[in-house]
Amino acid sequence: MYKRKLMKDLINWKNSPTRKPLILRGARQVGKTTLIEMFSSEFDNFIHLNLDKQKDLEIFEQNNDVQKIIQILFLRKNIVLKGNASVLVFIDEIQNSPQAVKLLRYFYEEVNYIYIIAAGSLLENILDTQISFPVGRVEFLILRPFNFQEFLMAKGNAAAYDLWNTVPFPDYAHQKLLELFTEHSLIGGMPEIVKIYLETGDLVLAGRVFESLIATYLEDVEKYSKNPKQANIIRFLITTAFKYAGERIKFEGFGNSNYKSGDIGECFRILEKTFLLSLVYPTTGASLPIIESLRRSPRLQLLDTGIINKITGIQSQILENDFIDNIYEGKLAEHIVGQEILSLQNNILAKNCFWVKEKKQSSAEVDYVLQMKNYLIPVEVKLGKTGRLRSLMEFVDFAPHNYAIRIYSGNLRFEKVTSLKGKEFYLLNLPFYLTGKIYEYFDFMIDKLTEVF
Repeated sequence: MYKRKLMKDLINWKNSPTRKPLILRGARQVGKTTLIEMFSSEFDNFIHLNLDKQKDLEIFEQNNDVQKIIQILFLRKNIVLKGNASVLVFIDEIQNSPQAVKLLRYFYEEVNYIYIIAAGSLLENILDTQISFPVGRVEFLILRPFNFQEFLMAKGNAAAYDLWNTVPFPDYAHQKLLELFTEHSLIGGMPEIVKIYLETGDLVLAGRVFESLIATYLEDVEKYSKNPKQANIIRFLITTAFKYAGERIKFEGFGNSNYKSGDIGECFRILEKTFLLSLVYPTTGASLPIIESLRRSPRLQLLDTGIINKITGIQSQILENDFIDNIYEGKLAEHIVGQEILSLQNNILAKNCFWVKEKKQSSAEVDYVLQMKNYLIPVEVKLGKTGRLRSLMEFVDFAPHNYAIRIYSGNLRFEKVTSLKGKEFYLLNLPFYLTGKIYEYFDFMIDKLTEVF
């Protein structure tokens, strides 16, 4: 069991005086059950229910009184509450019982001394149709694949982790952290893959787990789809989408298919609910709020870069090259940066966004835009230690501020740059391995501007 960043949020939830039943969401095999089992050590008593099991399912199907359900659970687990003893009840695969979902509001209203967490591997696909959560009576967190910080913790490299946490980062450790980030980019962040790789170093063995994961999604297609046609399209997308990771796509004829735009779009949105992928839409604005332009082509972000490496067959290229920015026309570097940025958000509604110039004939495009303080900050992922920043400069010329970020394989540094139109702006040059601290370093740059320049 490896430490996860979300543990801090779970502890905050536990200690909150306004706590509500928690729904833990996330893709298959990102470690939801393992995380809750680790979290259970914070409680005096732990009851784990799996509604795939008929015996556990019947508790909710045969009872609609939460007081009685708690009594049944205590009796089964031989629990006698004494004093202020705490009890965590984890309801796994809750999508199997709409009745259990319905009763969550009554756990909140009638037995709030019981801590309730629910999760389900197919939950996201039936929320809109078969199940609706009691509004205002539950709260949500999302668990994503390991990011680089969690990879360092799992690897047990305390020295590297301490350096990663040092602000500002020391230049002498740059090459080592770059190598570790490349390793993380190679295997990705799926917990079982990380475990196998760190214990055995065997990429072939880890690859079998990737194949098993995709096979599981394919087996469940009928549960996602409304009809056989939709099932066929979803299967096609699951087996094809990883090859287009990081690319802007069009729905019509996606993957050289004959499928229509409407059918492809609907199936993509179904798969978005599983967190296997997300459609990243652009904005044309340079200030807050972020308004996505849904009529423009989205970029495809997949669950995990490690799966992309396996399916596209580029693992050997990563091993043979110095760093990921030499691979896959730079798309792999952009993708892992997007995965790192997304991992910083525990909000289930959080999505990445990029920028394009409003004029459709323009090719100006910035890889990501982030809300930082009261600004919309452009973030460009560049190949190598240098690179042109034309699109970034076009954004800055358009923006009501003078800040920008480049993520690259060079050292941490701050510089004052002049745009193509002569506007001076401050550029944070951030190494790939510090993407997970992007907000912290932006604040650091703002605080240090008078000292640095």
